[in-house]
Amino acid sequence: MANITLKDSSVIGDYRPPYFIAEVNSSHGGSLETARNMIEEAKKAGCCGVKFQSWSDESLYSKTYYKDNPIAHRLVKKFSLREADLKELAIYCREAGLSFSSTPYSPKEVDFLLECQAPYIKISSMEINNFGYLRYIAETGSPIILSTGMAEIEEIRAAVSIIKKAGNRDLALLHCVSIYPAPASAIHLNNIIRLREEFPECPIGFSDHTLGTEIAAAATALGAAVIEKHFTLDKSRMGLDNNMAIEPAEMEQLVGNCLNVHQALGGYERVVSSAEYEQRKKMRRSVIAVRDLPAGAVLALDDLAAKRPGDGLPVHEIGSLVGRVLARAVEADTLLRLADLLE
Repeated sequence: MANITLKDSSVIGDYRPPYFIAEVNSSHGGSLETARNMIEEAKKAGCCGVKFQSWSDESLYSKTYYKDNPIAHRLVKKFSLREADLKELAIYCREAGLSFSSTPYSPKEVDFLLECQAPYIKISSMEINNFGYLRYIAETGSPIILSTGMAEIEEIRAAVSIIKKAGNRDLALLHCVSIYPAPASAIHLNNIIRLREEFPECPIGFSDHTLGTEIAAAATALGAAVIEKHFTLDKSRMGLDNNMAIEPAEMEQLVGNCLNVHQALGGYERVVSSAEYEQRKKMRRSVIAVRDLPAGAVLALDDLAAKRPGDGLPVHEIGSLVGRVLARAVEADTLLRLADLLE
């Protein structure tokens, strides 16, 4: 299965324990203190990294959009973080033992993230047909995690080709449905398998926009290399996508559930554990005498049956006992032993 190594030496790969990313987006509300608290809570919940958004009012929307949506302009300004803030948060993440990254929306923002030693560059679904931008990021040599929301398979192929032709082989893809929140009926988790078949050299993860935690666990069962989930301290507060994010207790539950599922997957080969072998002794059936049988009796099939426990002669050998001679008397409803039989 495919895997890539991030700049901080973290390895992400198919069927490995998922790499959990807490997507902060704008749920910090523009507050550096809230962002720091979110980093701390993401760490407690078991996340591997925290991801912010690097957009500014200049890099995301045009003047045409703002002219028609003046309130949006104010919101983008309110919820964006300055470079100085992101730099401080990058340091705070490292001190907390978490990876720091942020989704950039311009070459300048890409360069800034490289200065911050981000272990990977996350590319938003909206950029999947922005070929020049994809090429620019790929040529930095940074590992890339690319979301595929809204993209047809041909568009994903084209984006992957651009990145590979730029010489960048450290690419992970995230199956993603860009609806906020996304209903379970829209998710099509089997796309994880499809993407793995289409791009066997790329680890495949899941950017989860559903409510709750169970869909992420299901993605883990399909071998998702990355689980990205929107994160907030308080989903009741106003914010872009904040109402569909999960709070710390839910994030801890999500991480725990996914890790349990990963552990439960185990290996491909059939394994019977030592604990199960012990259970055999208790739960399987052994051969018993149906009635009191005297010494010298020649065993017939109707003399024999099978009951628990399973530490006597196994039931599958009952046919081979027909015609054997008892060396001593056997009481009804008791286990037959080898010592009860003549050689």
